[in-house]
Amino acid sequence: MLETVLLAVGPGDSDRSGLLAEAALEVANPADATVVLAHVFTSSEYDDVLDRLDFDPTVNEIDPDEVAARHATIHDIRDVLENHDVDYEIRGAVGEHGPSIVELAESASADRVIVGGRRRSPTGKAIFGSTAQEVMLSAPCPVTFVRSDGFEE
Repeated sequence: MLETVLLAVGPGDSDRSGLLAEAALEVANPADATVVLAHVFTSSEYDDVLDRLDFDPTVNEIDPDEVAARHATIHDIRDVLENHDVDYEIRGAVGEHGPSIVELAESASADRVIVGGRRRSPTGKAIFGSTAQEVMLSAPCPVTFVRSDGFEE
């Protein structure tokens, strides 16, 4: 039985937030699991988000959980989970996407990880790597990959 499902989102997931929410409902709702909504930011993405969401620049340390909670993709998925009475918590992290998702899965004692992505050409994978592939190979639990229809070079 699943107790904790980590649903990891990033900057490219706004177009598939509905698909990610559906995937979380499929595995969490029947099992009454808690969904950990996690948004991972690289350092530069984090700085951009702090500016865009009007966080006070004079504050030395801003909690990544608070930043994640204010992100639109997290809001969209949170609303779906609330409408289906699914328990959730929100976590944010700053670092490289793949390793940070794996670390969040480990710290949350996740029984399942859900990540999104696009189909990629072999060249695209070789040049840019694949966050989803890294998570699938390194996560401490099974991983569900939610693919959008777009193809990314």
